[in-house]
Amino acid sequence: MDIRPIRFDHPDAVKLSDQVQQEYAERYGEGDLTALDPADFAPPRGLFLIAYDERDRPVASGGWRSQDRNDEGFSDGDAELKRMFVVRGARGQGLARRILAVLEENAREAGRARMVLETGIKQPEAIALYASSGYAPVPKFGFYREYEDSRCMGKPLPQDG
Repeated sequence: MDIRPIRFDHPDAVKLSDQVQQEYAERYGEGDLTALDPADFAPPRGLFLIAYDERDRPVASGGWRSQDRNDEGFSDGDAELKRMFVVRGARGQGLARRILAVLEENAREAGRARMVLETGIKQPEAIALYASSGYAPVPKFGFYREYEDSRCMGKPLPQDG
């Protein structure tokens, strides 16, 4: 597996984003309506990654974008995790966990204090991944903060030294 930084508007990123939106629609009846700007994922205030298989096919993605205190419930120093996704044929290989670790380290290096994410109760595998990676419930934030099915989680990103 080859994990590469990619622009959020790169054709491979768009392809995977379309697939995750389709999966959200299957699970929730509609895609994620959160507004995302490709510039949000540009270093040093964000990063978007894609994992490619041995045939150079995009099979997994994930990114983070900087957030600071605002009226959607974010706190200063937050790094918001977005578009974590593994195509069905590549699940169960630890790709999401590998991407998550790279994103956490990158956000830490960028000076972010906490990684936060929003998911939903119809994604139990995502909730299990995050819980087993040290994430815990946090007060709700973001576009879906008022939805009962929404779950928000966070993990401190302590700075070295």
